[in-house]
Amino acid sequence: MKKLLLASAALAGLTTPLHAQDAPAAATAAVEGSEFESPRANSEIIVTARRRQETAQEVPLAISVVGANQIESTGNFNILKLQQLAPTLQVYSSNPRNTSVNIRGLGVPFGLTSDGFEQGVGIYVDDVYNSRVAAAVFDFLDVNQVEVLRGPQGTLYGKNTTAGAINITTNQPTFDFEGRAEVTAGNLEFKQAKAAVSGPLSDKVAVRVAGGVTSRRGTLYNVTTGQYINEQDNLGVRGTLLFKPSDDLKITLSGDYSKQDPLGYGTTFVRVGRTQRALSRQYDALVAAANAAGRNYQVPSRNPYDRLTDLDSSLNAGNKIGGVSLKAVWDVGSGTITSITAWRFWDWKPENDRDFTGLSIVAKSQNPSQQDQYSQEFRYNYEGEKIDFVVGLFGFKQRIDTQGTEAQGIDASRWSLSGAQANDPSILNGLTATNTQYLKSTSAAAFGQLAWKVTDALTIQPGVRLNYDKKSGFYQRVVTNGAGQVISCTPAPAAGTVLAAQCGVYQPQSTSPSVSKWNFSYDLNVNYKFAPGILGYATYAKSFKTVGINQNGLPLTSANVPDLSASTVKPESVHHFEVGLKTQFWDRKAVFNISAFRTDIKNFQATVNGGQFGTVRGYLANAGKVRSQGIETDFRINPSERFLAYVSGAYTDAKYKKFVNAPCPPELSGGTLQPAGAAPDYSQPGVPGALSPRQCDISGQRLPGVSRWSASFGAEANVPVELLANEGQAYVGTDGNYRSHWNSNASPSAYTEVKGYVVVNFRAGFRTERFDIFGWVRNAFDKKYIDLLQVAPGNVGLIAGTLGDQRTWGATVKAKF
Repeated sequence: MKKLLLASAALAGLTTPLHAQDAPAAATAAVEGSEFESPRANSEIIVTARRRQETAQEVPLAISVVGANQIESTGNFNILKLQQLAPTLQVYSSNPRNTSVNIRGLGVPFGLTSDGFEQGVGIYVDDVYNSRVAAAVFDFLDVNQVEVLRGPQGTLYGKNTTAGAINITTNQPTFDFEGRAEVTAGNLEFKQAKAAVSGPLSDKVAVRVAGGVTSRRGTLYNVTTGQYINEQDNLGVRGTLLFKPSDDLKITLSGDYSKQDPLGYGTTFVRVGRTQRALSRQYDALVAAANAAGRNYQVPSRNPYDRLTDLDSSLNAGNKIGGVSLKAVWDVGSGTITSITAWRFWDWKPENDRDFTGLSIVAKSQNPSQQDQYSQEFRYNYEGEKIDFVVGLFGFKQRIDTQGTEAQGIDASRWSLSGAQANDPSILNGLTATNTQYLKSTSAAAFGQLAWKVTDALTIQPGVRLNYDKKSGFYQRVVTNGAGQVISCTPAPAAGTVLAAQCGVYQPQSTSPSVSKWNFSYDLNVNYKFAPGILGYATYAKSFKTVGINQNGLPLTSANVPDLSASTVKPESVHHFEVGLKTQFWDRKAVFNISAFRTDIKNFQATVNGGQFGTVRGYLANAGKVRSQGIETDFRINPSERFLAYVSGAYTDAKYKKFVNAPCPPELSGGTLQPAGAAPDYSQPGVPGALSPRQCDISGQRLPGVSRWSASFGAEANVPVELLANEGQAYVGTDGNYRSHWNSNASPSAYTEVKGYVVVNFRAGFRTERFDIFGWVRNAFDKKYIDLLQVAPGNVGLIAGTLGDQRTWGATVKAKF
């Protein structure tokens, strides 16, 4: 019973996502190898954010720590759901490839994903960098804890990242036999099973094997196919072999494989907004014209929360991810040498409905990709009485190959053309763009950070990084008409001809961009222990995001030819400032942390979109200046083993300070030259003014995807109970998250404003030292909310969306042996 009392906080799932001060749970449990044990309420979380083990409250930076039990008890079993536990983390996804992971509004451009730029948020699993977000959207499998580091990371981490890093650590092999298993079932046909077994093969070799499967019925019903879409269908396995020939040397060989094969992803109709196109060329008029021609089309529902769609193109989201890594850790006197060698692959096989309707406008849209990445990192950590330091070398090589196909359907002419051509479906029907592209990326870096303990209270930590990056790519688009004949758009065809109409939708292109760049960055952290349990810190970082290339085709000039000057984008230049205070009081039973930050970015790499189906689908460009600033606070109280509560909140003000050549929002798209502020229903301060039919000044507008206010909260209470001769605890808990309104378009639009929401979850159960049984309800009040809005291509005013999950419920049984 004593061990059980000590375990209550962690089993509650409340290893909270606070500034790493949080629920001190995961560290000791990880050492002891027991999922159902945790230290006392006043013990500490151990983190490795600075590439060495230390208590979270001693780390002078903003960091959130989420333990395995909280991940499992709250149902946040992958990166996509992790934002519910970390308020300043934003994760948005229309499919695994088009997934954005941002911190404080910064990281990757909002919109269609391009392979030609770097991630601003680094994702690491057991020290191995995952270069693409899409290659990291696997289920958490046998995870010990997740650390979310906020602010630039580069003087300690292998890959330079300007917005932060997500550091995932898995459970390691043990020389004592142990095992655990977990089974969950719920509504929407939700089923999930996980298991892990660990033990010795000899006195020097231990092994750990883990696996998991997840499935769930889709959340949208497609009336066209009679199937539910946006389902879950995930499989994952991981194996780790530990060789410990001596107390000073540890070698770990790890391999993992995961497969996702859901039917999805698709959208539902949300709304229609006025654009600058002629009324006859907007959504409702186009649907009426199609029906007048005999199509008899009607959207299944204009209420998105009826969860109906009518997409007619094939949908698929096959995603295979895996790799192998070899890690050696050698203790040498007062230092440690670490080597991490890794290979990872990603195989993406998508099929999408790019017009978001049940009409055959885009009949086919698929861009399968295959990635191989290799990385090597060497680090030396030294810990002394007055000096600690880390120095390292990092090398990275990547290749991504993509074979894209996009084809127009029988309704495309009416949707995209005007006049008599709109009534001739043969002009665009069968028009096909076949894209062949590859990216080669090489990166090398030397980095280091020094901690000088000036006094017992004062520590000064400078860090530096020298980085070299080279990117080269190839992009070729071949266009064929409905008869299978290759078309050419050079010289420009005469206006009004069939060829001109076809070239206005898909234009052949061939580019071979190449760019390289050296960058030097640095940071300085000064921290001071004002008293036991009170740490203050101040940080300045000069960082960068390296050069990028455009891999999805180039925009067109006024002469209707590819703009070769847009082949590459400049590096981002980042200046980051942060101050914070971490406090523990009431015999370490209460924690309060606060931090304030400001990040200024010059040449921000943004995704822009011309609104067309293929010619200017989406490309990278530099916004002049971006700024993100705000305040984050965390509070946690754990007065006894019987009760724990936390709340974590953030205020984030992220905006474009200067972006004069941005794509226009739908209110200003599709028209001719407009004066500033001329669009109807768009009179907020800082309203963009149209500079041309394709570009607007959106300086002063908020960055997309960022809520100004966000919070996570939770609590749990328990009482001792004896049930069927088993001593244990009966417990009840709650957790939730809040986000204020945010915009879901790269150029903020009144039509893509997403309302704020609060989602609250409950759980109740009974646990002993060996098992845990609990029931749960997520989104208990069935809050209707939007995960993502998208502007349909073609500038017709259609807004489609991805919905947040409705109320779900179920039960989980966990056991260890």
